[in-house]
Amino acid sequence: MKVIIADNGLGMNEEVKKHIFEHLFTTKAVGKGTGLGLAIARQIVESIHGGKLTFHSLHRLGTEFIIQIPV
Repeated sequence: MKVIIADNGLGMNEEVKKHIFEHLFTTKAVGKGTGLGLAIARQIVESIHGGKLTFHSLHRLGTEFIIQIPV
């Protein structure tokens, strides 16, 4: 099964892309986010479901996240 979630927002620059799945990484101001969401989401998809969580992002054009889980 494959689920794709996409937007047409600002996308991510190369520096953000390097760290997007790191534990505690956030682009929000101090006190506004914990940076756990994508790290935990990837862990759940990969460790528990044996799937894969990836993304494609073009700066100023948008981002899509791809969740693949074996059926």
